[in-house]
Amino acid sequence: MCGRYTIFMVDTDFEERFGAVPRDSLDPRYNAAPGQDLPVIRDDSPTEITRLHWGLIPGWAEERSTNFINARAETLREKRSFAEPFEQRRCLVLADGFYEWAETNAGKQPYRITAADDEPFCLAGLWERWTPPDTQSDLGAFTDGVTDSEDDSAGSTAGPDPIETFTIVTTDANETVGSLHHRMPVVLPRDGERRWLEDDPGDLDDLLAPYSGGMQAYPVSQAVNDPSNDAPELITEVDPGSEPGTGAEAD
Repeated sequence: MCGRYTIFMVDTDFEERFGAVPRDSLDPRYNAAPGQDLPVIRDDSPTEITRLHWGLIPGWAEERSTNFINARAETLREKRSFAEPFEQRRCLVLADGFYEWAETNAGKQPYRITAADDEPFCLAGLWERWTPPDTQSDLGAFTDGVTDSEDDSAGSTAGPDPIETFTIVTTDANETVGSLHHRMPVVLPRDGERRWLEDDPGDLDDLLAPYSGGMQAYPVSQAVNDPSNDAPELITEVDPGSEPGTGAEAD
């Protein structure tokens, strides 16, 4: 699975590395968590970096509470929530590390996993656009409260704003991650990033395999367990088991 990750490159590096320009300023994230707006490159705008909400809401969902932070690579074509996005709406999730938790005698110990060269990489993602139900009354249209903006004018015919979301595709763990967890996010090889955006979905199976490039894992502070913590100190290596427990790991 993938429940937390990092992306703290400065804006000026994005175009050189990913061939895309941020639409607006992107703050460093040392503990990116579900429910946050995070940088991705979408297949319909491959030269632009936008921010989408982590937690895919299927287009057919009746309410916002239906959301998925991960999608299993093995069943992308079978699951109703992911089949159409896999065919039509793929994205690159920008990252330079992700977190996983290991069982220890002292409890759950978080580890940060990075590329062996510490360079940023892309996770395979799917994106979706969901429009909240538009409830009508004799006073005009109004939203059900899940959008960030509302039209308070009586008699307005404008519907609620759509919400754009994403999920991260996961696969079996490679050797590095396998000592911590049996699943990992799909880390795309450099030459597979544009393929993920552009190629026919029938030609993408090789990209859904466990990452074969070099990776490294090291223990970090249990402060990562709390998604409200987001600071450079979170990525510093620590001595496993040296801290008191600070809460449960990511779901």
